[in-house]
Order: sequence, then structure tokens, then C-alpha cells
Amino acid sequence: MEVKIGVQFAPRELSLESAQTSAEVEAAVTEAIATGKGVLNLVDERGRKVLVPVDKLAYVEIAESTSRTVGFSAS
Repeated sequence: MEVKIGVQFAPRELSLESAQTSAEVEAAVTEAIATGKGVLNLVDERGRKVLVPVDKLAYVEIAESTSRTVGFSAS
């Protein structure tokens, strides 16, 4: 799962590949915002944690990972 996180006042977005499903990522974002936990906590494919303060979130984009094609293809 590809997750892009926009952070207020940051020139670039955070981008990570997560082993979580889109429903799990959406639930984590919704829970962090609704409960006022203060921090959105996600884990990428390599087990690294990404922590973002909820009050600094601009947007969260969740998309299926697409495999990149390499080389030429005949259509």
C-alpha cells in the first residue's frame, strides 16, 4: 500500500510503502484524528515507524501500490 502524507508548512510530502491494507491505514488515520491522540503512527514495509503530529496533517493519500514496468512493451 502506498501512503502519501502532506504535512503543513513542509515543502514535500512524506511517502511510504506499507504492508497494511488501505482499510487499516484509514482506520489508523481516523482513530488518531477522532481520539485526539496527537500522533499518527504508521509502519512501513521495512518495519520503520513514521510518526506525524495530527495537528500538522494536511492530507493523507492512500493508494494501491503499482509495479513499475521496465523496458519496452509491444502493444
